[in-house]
Amino acid sequence: MNILTLTFNHEKWESVAAFAEKCSWRAGKYLAELMRSSAFRNWERVFAAFENGEPVGFCTLTEKDELAPKYPYSPLIGFVFVDETHRGKRISGKMIEKAVEYAKSIGYDKVYIMSGERGLYEKYGFSCMGDYDTVYGDTEQLFVISL
Repeated sequence: MNILTLTFNHEKWESVAAFAEKCSWRAGKYLAELMRSSAFRNWERVFAAFENGEPVGFCTLTEKDELAPKYPYSPLIGFVFVDETHRGKRISGKMIEKAVEYAKSIGYDKVYIMSGERGLYEKYGFSCMGDYDTVYGDTEQLFVISL
């Protein structure tokens, strides 16, 4: 298992976009569109898990992800996905750890993640801050980890 930190000029960028586009999660298509349209800021990253040279999971670290712009919290981990055939191998945790390490290396002291799931991100050291508005007009829980 190898976790890579990707920017738009990385040789694996397109293979991860293609994987995201074809994955079983509907949000994967949206991530593929973002990747192909160069929607990422200079410091933002895609983290991808590879097994035998093929992508099996991804997540992002971006300024806001789905958090409504009115909130001052940044950066956010988003688009956490692992292919069904590779689940149970702690891949999500490894990708999240890599994203957190990167955020710390560029000067952040906290990282956030939004989710509708309770009990999932707490096992990675995140604490629930409460319900917050998303850019989609609904609410989800916002989690934070101090670095």
